[in-house]
Amino acid sequence: MIRLTRLNGEEFVLNAELIRYVEQRPDTFITLTTGESLVVRQSMDEVVRRTVEYHRQKSPWAAVDWPGMSGHPEPTNAPGAEPPASSSRCA
Repeated sequence: MIRLTRLNGEEFVLNAELIRYVEQRPDTFITLTTGESLVVRQSMDEVVRRTVEYHRQKSPWAAVDWPGMSGHPEPTNAPGAEPPASSSRCA
């Protein structure tokens, strides 16, 4: 659940699981999976930040401090990537 504010100043809590997409035009429009649209005071970036934070809090992997990209493991099979030190190479 994320806390947002309608244009009239009324605060409400939205189930972030229902967000289909968010648009900035110039007000921020949130379209839900139900087809309903909401207009909020928060910027599109702020709605996305709160939604991502919500999903991180409910994930057991959220607390893992992955090397490289924040929240994501570095790929080990990327083209040109060195194999891990513990792996053996076949000649």
